[in-house]
Amino acid sequence: MEIAWHGYSCFRLTERNSASIVTDPFNKSIGLTSPRLKADVVTISHDAPGHSNSDNVKGARTITGPGEYEIGGAFITGVNTSSNKQEGNSETSPNIAYVIDYESATVCHLGDMNAIPSQTQIEALGTVDVLLVPVGGGKGLNAAQAAEIISLIEPSIVIPMHYRIGKVKVKLDPLSRFLKEMGLGKVDSEPNLKVSKSSLPEETQVRVLDPKTG
Repeated sequence: MEIAWHGYSCFRLTERNSASIVTDPFNKSIGLTSPRLKADVVTISHDAPGHSNSDNVKGARTITGPGEYEIGGAFITGVNTSSNKQEGNSETSPNIAYVIDYESATVCHLGDMNAIPSQTQIEALGTVDVLLVPVGGGKGLNAAQAAEIISLIEPSIVIPMHYRIGKVKVKLDPLSRFLKEMGLGKVDSEPNLKVSKSSLPEETQVRVLDPKTG
């Protein structure tokens, strides 16, 4: 399986002979160039300009809610992680996390999660090989919350997302704050990440991807 990051919370996941999946495509209002992608499936964590621009993903079936889906060799589970714990906001903050189970690995995209999930929600996510986690704050998890969730889920690989890059207009923290929280210095970035069951590390690793946008 190959994972490419298109900035913000948008990834494209591909595996030979299986459905290609795009997560949380954004529009240009957030300050980054909106990616135009092709895929079989697009997952939407919630309806917001930074996460739901499915019109830019051609030919894709759009998934917007909780449930179990089997599409083209990929098993997708949407888990409702909506929260009303956002500071200064009593309204519920909607969010769907998606677990994508390919033959080569299981990926979990946490969407715009903004609070530590309950034990029930953690159990619903199941075993996760690769965790795509927001780390930059704003309306999503901050560095400390992200580190706590990583310790709860215990994935093999962590790929941070939703942090400050380029000309993004959303007020987000830099990646360095998350790396410090994880006890890491600078981590060299990679253009994309290829993952298989045999390549998974025994202890959790943080891998940083180059954004394919600006």
